[in-house]
Amino acid sequence: MRLLTILDPLTRPLLLFLVSAVDTVLKPIQRRVGIDRMGYFFVLPNLLIFGIFVLFPMLLNVYYAMTGGTKLFPADRPFVGLDNFATLFECENFSQPNSCREDLFWRGIFNTIQYVVFQVFAIVLFSLLTALALNRRIIARGFFRSVFFYPVLLSPVVVALIWKWVLQHEGVLNAIVELLGGESKRWLLDPNWAMFWVVFVSVWALMGFYTLILLAGLQSIPPELYEASSIDGANMLQDFRFVTMPLLMPTMFVVLVLALIRAVQMFDQIYVLTGGGPGTRTQLMVQYIYTTGFSNQIQLFGLSAAASMVLGLSLLILTLLQLRLGNQSSLAG
Repeated sequence: MRLLTILDPLTRPLLLFLVSAVDTVLKPIQRRVGIDRMGYFFVLPNLLIFGIFVLFPMLLNVYYAMTGGTKLFPADRPFVGLDNFATLFECENFSQPNSCREDLFWRGIFNTIQYVVFQVFAIVLFSLLTALALNRRIIARGFFRSVFFYPVLLSPVVVALIWKWVLQHEGVLNAIVELLGGESKRWLLDPNWAMFWVVFVSVWALMGFYTLILLAGLQSIPPELYEASSIDGANMLQDFRFVTMPLLMPTMFVVLVLALIRAVQMFDQIYVLTGGGPGTRTQLMVQYIYTTGFSNQIQLFGLSAAASMVLGLSLLILTLLQLRLGNQSSLAG
């Protein structure tokens, strides 16, 4: 009621009408379901949205993975059981994609593993170094914090287009290389450089987000611990090893899980930057799923759905392993 006294005369009647309308609607529901169950009523809209846009597509994807043909509607698709999974895993030698029936699928797996290892390692390392630097008392610290976070606000497509312009044959990077006396290269068309630049652009675009998380973790460490370690004669390296890292490990673990999930699901940025090329050098699993299901002349929805299930299960297993390792490390600590 105190709120009503500070509102202007025009707003007060509208607010009273809304309160009365909500009360009229919710009171009969509350009498029917009871006060203890009203929480379910308020959660119901969110559950409906989750069911329609997340759960139902997941179940539909499982159904498509068990069907064949090129028809789109489920009623027109014949049931084939696990044939799509058998097609994906039909290989003479799993270490040689050319010996597999779906060689592009296995190339996507190997490229994804390579990309995830280098990208996650680089993004965690540089995010940690940046967070440590931004946590110190430096000039214009607030400015630099915003600068490092700014790329996160950009669309992945915009980031890819900007760097594609920088890395093209007549781009900014080659202009600098030629100015320094070097020889220009087609960076994104060179198999030896394409994966490097894909990882580099991804780290540049995303590290601000993980830096912010690690910076929050660093600021949560009590400064008294550093004062105590300095009294004991610890240097900066010992502070980092025995104070900073043990207390930052829970935050570091969150960053590792988020970075891994994002890296495995990477698609839009690489698709715009290289299109999966040169050849299939930077084609990851998500691009294989998209190309098989939507981009090829023959749209194999069942095979694409089966590949997405393999990717989803792999990501689930990796996440569970990380959680288990994180729990074991916390218990050991």
